[in-house]
Amino acid sequence: MLWSFLAVLFSGWLYVDASYRGPQWQRWVFKPVTLLLLVAWAWQAPVLNATDYLIMLGLLATLIGDALTLLPQQRMLYAIGAFFLSHLLYTISFAGHMTLSFFWPIPLVMLLIGVVLIAILWTRLDELRWPVCTFIGMTLVMVWLSAEQYYFRPDDYSFSLLVGAIFLLLASSVWFISHYRRRFSADRAIVAACYFAGHFMIVRSLYL
Repeated sequence: MLWSFLAVLFSGWLYVDASYRGPQWQRWVFKPVTLLLLVAWAWQAPVLNATDYLIMLGLLATLIGDALTLLPQQRMLYAIGAFFLSHLLYTISFAGHMTLSFFWPIPLVMLLIGVVLIAILWTRLDELRWPVCTFIGMTLVMVWLSAEQYYFRPDDYSFSLLVGAIFLLLASSVWFISHYRRRFSADRAIVAACYFAGHFMIVRSLYL
């Protein structure tokens, strides 16, 4: 397990570094390699419940989405669909460990974040408006459930899920703003770091 953990960290660092200053081929290589290493690391978890396998399926769906982003623009719809499926699988996995609870400020904050983000992107999305909005909504639901779980059961497991979900929300938000609104310095590195940290923290929860 230690070697798998170190391999994930090393590959993830190479991916983030390539996104900031490395050649494009290095980013294309180490992004899928990092995801596959995360799947392998998740598989080695000491105890896996039925819902935990959804995390591995979510990683594979993300891998498919990443591959689709390398294809021409018309494949972006399918890539967003794969990322939606990934976050849906994560959300179902989170829900499998929850008890029924509701703390109204959390969904209110998620709603406000969603409104602001969609308002920033709306005029630039064209035919992808509703797929992107649906994906953002799914990601916010994922963060909402992880936040609810941490609020009612504040342990290391729920904290790892919450941090992972927040990082994935940040990665998606920065990616959309950079892709559809305006590029900015180090945007790819920020997306890469949040993207890797998000998936890493979610897989880490399997060991808690």
